[in-house]
Amino acid sequence: MKVLSNGISLHVDEQGKGELSLVFLHYWGGSSRTWKFVIADLTSTFHTVAIDHRGWGESEAPDSGYSLADMAADAEGIIATLNLRRYILVGHSMGGKVAQLMASRRPAGLAGLILVAPSPPSPMALSVEAREMMAKAYDSRATIEGTIDHVLTAKPLSDEIREQVIEDSLKGAPAAKSEWPRAASQEDITEKVGNIHCPVLVIAGELDKVDKLDVLRSEVMTRLPKAKMHVLPGTGHLSMLESPREVATLIQSFCKHMF
Repeated sequence: MKVLSNGISLHVDEQGKGELSLVFLHYWGGSSRTWKFVIADLTSTFHTVAIDHRGWGESEAPDSGYSLADMAADAEGIIATLNLRRYILVGHSMGGKVAQLMASRRPAGLAGLILVAPSPPSPMALSVEAREMMAKAYDSRATIEGTIDHVLTAKPLSDEIREQVIEDSLKGAPAAKSEWPRAASQEDITEKVGNIHCPVLVIAGELDKVDKLDVLRSEVMTRLPKAKMHVLPGTGHLSMLESPREVATLIQSFCKHMF
């Protein structure tokens, strides 16, 4: 369905019923369907809301407005429109950094925060040259396939899911593709995340080449002292596609403590 939020039309995949809602924010290059296998294991118990960020999936793609604050405002508007009384933010990579900013504001109804291979609150440690290369990673099927094989995954994806990842990455609007590596990934919200007071779970891939274990330990865990980390063996950056059942089980376990 489409939801008007923050002045633009955003695609939202809403499923399931339950007192507790799970709000899913995807990675740079993905869409709401990145979470589909994880969500399939959760809808019998939870109300799930998966959002296409602006410029990705089926959402509107403005020419500008791709800062963390813009994406956070988009999600906050959806939460308000859907009248979510009690919810957990589940953010992956870029979506994880957006979720950290949202949680730092201590919004009413926020019960917990799950960060899956999150981009840290500090600026991503990449040179200008590396960021420019990253901005071109989704330019063509060939560059996307190379990114999947050499950067994003440690486990092979099925042909169907591999094609989904390629389609989602190709579909991204030019501004959405360029503004994360060039600008939003460099935003520093380290002072803000100290305000996060809800329970936090960090799910990391043992073989993640994007948001590596040592970076998560030094840049995320030290700033969120009450957070707990779980490492998924043999898993890369796309854990919700590489190890979906394990991710869903961890989310279910975390949510049990919310009741």
